[in-house]
Amino acid sequence: MALLEEITDPDNLKAINTAADSLDDNESVALAKAASAGIARLEAIRYRALSQLNRHREGARSVAQEVAFALSVGDKYAAGLVAAADALTTRLPRTLGLLDKGQVDGFGAMKVVTATAWLSDENALAADALLEDRLPGKNAEQIRKAANHAAATVDREGAGKRCERAREGRRLVVSQGEAGVASLEIEDGPVEKVTAAYNRINREARALKTGGETRTLDQLRADVALDLLLGGSGGKSERAEVFLYLDLFTYLGLNDAPAEMAGHGHIPASLARHIASGPDTVLRRIITDPLSGQVADLGRDRYRPTAGLDEFVRVRDRECRRPGCHRPAQACDLDHSIPWQFQGNTDAGDLIDFCRRDHRLKDEPGWIYRLAPDGTLTITTPTGQTYDSTPPPLHTPRTEEPPF
Repeated sequence: MALLEEITDPDNLKAINTAADSLDDNESVALAKAASAGIARLEAIRYRALSQLNRHREGARSVAQEVAFALSVGDKYAAGLVAAADALTTRLPRTLGLLDKGQVDGFGAMKVVTATAWLSDENALAADALLEDRLPGKNAEQIRKAANHAAATVDREGAGKRCERAREGRRLVVSQGEAGVASLEIEDGPVEKVTAAYNRINREARALKTGGETRTLDQLRADVALDLLLGGSGGKSERAEVFLYLDLFTYLGLNDAPAEMAGHGHIPASLARHIASGPDTVLRRIITDPLSGQVADLGRDRYRPTAGLDEFVRVRDRECRRPGCHRPAQACDLDHSIPWQFQGNTDAGDLIDFCRRDHRLKDEPGWIYRLAPDGTLTITTPTGQTYDSTPPPLHTPRTEEPPF
């Protein structure tokens, strides 16, 4: 640990950065190559550390969540790091050796991990041996192609089964963007159906591209696809439910404070007003504490939540309460921070939103959840690290009581 800290010591790096200002072109390229090789070696160290953690915890599902906390990365990326660490230290030792030498970077190593994930341990080792001399100096796309070829070479019969498994893994993914946009993607869909769907969308979009149409073909394809999804036949869209948070003055156009859409994040006031003025929009009044900006409490005594309490907690929490998870509360499980069988109360002070995965994580050994009276959730991981989560206020908290 001390040696690693010495290598990455800020003073040492500062000296290198200062020297970089006086390099010529050739020296600049050489320094960039040396830095990339050094980063690859550090990535190899990180993979070994994560593999060791995973072995100590016997591959528990919660390892990925702890890594996400510790490295401040998303859950999906953390799970990929843990899986890659396990593969590189067991099934792909020669690829890990190339990382140690700085001849392959972490992104390229991930391509090898993905391409060989379907192989048996024995065949993965064989593919790893085939690749050892083929990967140095190659970019990520070249590595991906070489790794796929090596995998198919060592298990030709299994290549067809891999295709079947890939198609079984199809799923729909939503990615939240910036400035009021998001992306919807079908991952690993059957190629013939995806191609046919695109051809239909493209055909209908081109039919709409008449002389008076101002939208581009890309915009038309996106609009046609969404209309088909919501309406089923390209006709009138079905009612879509979203949860939008904006204050009254913003809604009335008296200010331009940003609003928030559950699961997405902040959007401009103009877009919020556009959404809120839709013909099927339903507005609800929410009472907040003027000093904290938090939704006011609502108590219930029964274990099975009433519809009103269920909705209140989801409105208050907005998203899954585990730090770093942004699944909308409307798609989450309502759970007790203190288990009901241990005298947990069925009220807003004890109920909390977790997505299904994080709901299960709460029951993993060594994970401790504490909900404070002000709504702050503190999660303690099996290694003793703590992370806090507080529902964001619906408005900027005031520092003093109003004058009336």
